[in-house]
Amino acid sequence: MAARIRYGLAAYRPLLDTPGIEFRFHATTLYNSIFRFDDQAIVNMHVYGVPGAHAPALHLRKLGAGDLFDTYTRSFVDVWSTSTPARW
Repeated sequence: MAARIRYGLAAYRPLLDTPGIEFRFHATTLYNSIFRFDDQAIVNMHVYGVPGAHAPALHLRKLGAGDLFDTYTRSFVDVWSTSTPARW
């Protein structure tokens, strides 16, 4: 698994010192990959036995009604607060 992670991160190496972009590592159990962009998010749900590229993804937008976006945002913030800056 570590080798797959390093391989996946290789493409992002040139962005490490780009202002406004942060990479962090955490040790929590991963249930979803959450990619947040201001008031929008892509949530890629992890499904046992299914490669990430073939798993369902939700495109969420912050709206006045509903709490789905806020639920995933809280999850993201909680994990982010326990993470450490990434260097590879």
